[in-house]
Amino acid sequence: MEHKVRDLALAPRGRHQIYWAERNMPVLMKIRSRFEREKPLAGLTIAASLHVTKETAVLARTLAAGGAKVVLIPSNPLSTQDEVAAALAEEGIGVYAWRGMNEREYYNAIGFAISHSPDLTMDDGADLTTSLHKLAHGLADRTLDYVAETAEGADLAKIAGRIRGGTEETTTGVIRLRALHREGKLLYPIIAVNESYTKYLFDNRYGTGQSTWDGIMRATNALIAGKVVVVAGYGWVGRGIAARAKGLGARRVIVTEISPIRALEALFDGFEVMPMSQAAEIGDVFITATGDIRVIDLDDILKMKDGAILANAGHFNVEVDVEGLERIARSKRTIRPYLDEYELPTGRKVYLVGEGRLANLVAAEGHPSEVMDMSFANQALAVEYLAKNRLEIGVYKLPDELDVEVARLKLEAMGVEIDKLTEEQRKYISSWELGT
Repeated sequence: MEHKVRDLALAPRGRHQIYWAERNMPVLMKIRSRFEREKPLAGLTIAASLHVTKETAVLARTLAAGGAKVVLIPSNPLSTQDEVAAALAEEGIGVYAWRGMNEREYYNAIGFAISHSPDLTMDDGADLTTSLHKLAHGLADRTLDYVAETAEGADLAKIAGRIRGGTEETTTGVIRLRALHREGKLLYPIIAVNESYTKYLFDNRYGTGQSTWDGIMRATNALIAGKVVVVAGYGWVGRGIAARAKGLGARRVIVTEISPIRALEALFDGFEVMPMSQAAEIGDVFITATGDIRVIDLDDILKMKDGAILANAGHFNVEVDVEGLERIARSKRTIRPYLDEYELPTGRKVYLVGEGRLANLVAAEGHPSEVMDMSFANQALAVEYLAKNRLEIGVYKLPDELDVEVARLKLEAMGVEIDKLTEEQRKYISSWELGT
């Protein structure tokens, strides 16, 4: 299949990367073995907008083993691993991705995916899905001109109406797609993979929790022990980041929140809670994990001490006011890979990791393969479910029995056994007559 990647000569290195991921993704490999036998995706074209990493390559290979024609594009301009993209392109996957895309190139990639008239979509952040819906609803958007440049004359307004279903990987994307559905504009059913227990309880907390710190430390080589860490947001991602800050020896870990319940949970988990306006004066390292815009604004940045480090773990680069920072800074320079120094009007300097984009994927390699094993197992089972079932338009959770199956396979792969209910126990918990 046609492709556009940085350099096919990188493919041998990419194959080694994918091999390492496959060794650590046993659940997805078990699903691949079944897909090779059953071909549940035969005849279907899947357009996937995901971070083009070694773990995503394992998923793409699995979908192809199931009989699908796979088209893979990035879900972030800076997260593509070029060697992996090259290896997949060499294998016949339709890859349009390279690290460091500008806005036009990024949306050109979406046009490339749409031009293949997919039957199913897979998304991480919902840029592919929302672009399809903007086209279908005739909305004007500069980015759609870029999409059209590579769509090769396809009838863009009609493609979304022919799609039988899609999946969404992350919290930010699910929020966007639920908003689309509330407005009555969603055109095909979506399975919110992010809401599967074996995705968000592990991927968000353990995956992002570890890999965000990996990215920050690769970019800065800073010692975390003895520092004051501020985590914006105490969802599952924030929980993981805060827990690992404590484990790395942070002197204080402060959580900022808008939810009284999550704020109380953070307090009971042993963290301080206060508004960002107060934390801004105290912190050494700031990490956003909310999915919302300008969680750290210019007023906050201007209060920060000299040497403060800012990083983002949310999907889009809007949580830190980077535009405002660029506007007011006296100077800016890149002093390490993925670490920019800004001199503020106060004379103090702050340091931004990865341009304010996902720190774990820009400055590091993203989640460990072991945790993406479960996340992408959910993705594979979700597209199989959509291939076999006609759903009404809506945003759905993956059926619980498939979520449980992913957990069972993971335990089996880890060599862990658990108890089973006896007939007496099963009867006891299903009866209302039995008691004390």
